[in-house]
Amino acid sequence: MDSLSIEKFLETKTTAKVVNVHFKDRSTVTGLFVNHRDYDELKAKNFWRVVNVKNMKQWEQTGDVELSRLFNGASFTKLTASAK
Repeated sequence: MDSLSIEKFLETKTTAKVVNVHFKDRSTVTGLFVNHRDYDELKAKNFWRVVNVKNMKQWEQTGDVELSRLFNGASFTKLTASAK
């Protein structure tokens, strides 16, 4: 997916902000897209920080960017809102 499509989805389709990220070559990741200080720079390169749902509680408490992982948006096949 291109960065414009991803950004549009994040702005319009997600109210809970928890998203299922479907990939071409790996299993689906459910998590939260992180708007960190490097968000605009990464977005321009179609890279996205995602905190997995397993780390959400700790992320909410600490805001530690080390809990996130970087993903290339080109490997996304689709994004869907999560029920979590």
